[in-house]
Amino acid sequence: MKTKSIHLIVLTALLALGSFIAWPQATLTRVNGKVTNAGKPVANAQVVLTNLNTGRTFKAKTDKNGNYEMVGLERTNYQVEVSDASGQKIYSSKQGITGETNGQMGGSQQLDIDIAQGGGGPKYTKEQIEEIKKQNAKAEGQNALISQAQAAMNAKNWEGAIPPLQQLVQQDPNRWAFVQALGNAQLNTGQYDQAIQSFEKGIQVTQGIVSGNTPKDPKNPDSDPVKAKTAMAQMLTNEGNAYLKLHKNPEAVAAFEKAANMDPNPGTAYFNLCATQYNSGNTEGALAACDKAIAADPTRADAYFIKGSLLVAQGKMGKDGKYEAPQGTSEALNKYLELQPDGPHANDVKQMLQFIGSKVETTYKAKKK
Repeated sequence: MKTKSIHLIVLTALLALGSFIAWPQATLTRVNGKVTNAGKPVANAQVVLTNLNTGRTFKAKTDKNGNYEMVGLERTNYQVEVSDASGQKIYSSKQGITGETNGQMGGSQQLDIDIAQGGGGPKYTKEQIEEIKKQNAKAEGQNALISQAQAAMNAKNWEGAIPPLQQLVQQDPNRWAFVQALGNAQLNTGQYDQAIQSFEKGIQVTQGIVSGNTPKDPKNPDSDPVKAKTAMAQMLTNEGNAYLKLHKNPEAVAAFEKAANMDPNPGTAYFNLCATQYNSGNTEGALAACDKAIAADPTRADAYFIKGSLLVAQGKMGKDGKYEAPQGTSEALNKYLELQPDGPHANDVKQMLQFIGSKVETTYKAKKK
């Protein structure tokens, strides 16, 4: 029995090739520190930082060791006030929040307060204040581009998402999330060669992070090795999809194999490999990939369908004139019916089961939509 050519839509690791994690706004930072009185920790003190531009306040209470922490502050000037456990104000000063610790710009700042020293706080030079303003202006511009790109991609306006994403990548080429999103948008608009180039750039960035060659950068929220490794697998998967669109199956297979080896949830990558090998006529490679896809995700019905179809094609006529299918053929086909009794390949599966003389299970109920 000749099986029909199967044209499967290769799945992607990202929804609609365009969804992505909302990127953190560039102006936000974290402040932590310790409140002391002549070196002794002050417990249960209320620390209040008030944005001198907007009037927005941030509050935190110190623990038994005098430590406190607050997040989401803009980089600007603040009124700093401390009250003791009874509510009595015991400290007041003005402080610039720059996201700078030990001379390094980053996403956090340590602000220790010794109430014995009174108010005042550290002073900034005119040059430092101008640098703070410059950093804020840059961050605000980046935030605007992020909002523009996210709005376009959420609306599936891939063409509209590409220009702001290109600007974001140009401004910060070490943010793989920007590069990945650009590649996804290009893939959605049929710019397959450009998408491959973007994914390759993103993969190079994540490789440095995963290997440890690129140190963690407090200014770069994408520098976490675990997140970078997952992103690399996703980009390899979508790079494989782009190669498929260009009818470059060997390159697609190589990308899917790399993705499967890196992805903590490799079911999609193995299934893509299974489908690509099938359509390339590589029966042995397709069967091996299908088995791995099933092992990674036993609920992936199409993997059972491809496996069953391949096994049917490997059968032969016996001396008694009956068709002999390889072991596991009936189980794979019936598993498809169990998972998708009303699926798009259900009729083909039933015909194959009848052809090999196997019982067609009729106890499976159609899933409710």
